[in-house]
Amino acid sequence: MLSIVIPIAFALVAAAFALSCWRLLAGPSAPDRILALDTLYINAIALLVLLGIHRASTLYFEAALLIALTGFVSTVALGKFLLRGDIIE
Repeated sequence: MLSIVIPIAFALVAAAFALSCWRLLAGPSAPDRILALDTLYINAIALLVLLGIHRASTLYFEAALLIALTGFVSTVALGKFLLRGDIIE
């Protein structure tokens, strides 16, 4: 069962990744691009988790955690920069 579901999930998450890349490049405004970056790192986490399940390795889960932490901090920093024009007060 898992051998059927994982390739389908890979394809769907890869399609979501491609659509997020398109939004990042074609986004009409800066908030659209920030949301696309946020979605990109979430899709990258999903791909790494799927790869970790497929290969039965915990290394991919640790990499997903690192991407989650950096993605969250970068999204907060970019949002603060858009609202205030400064990151550090």
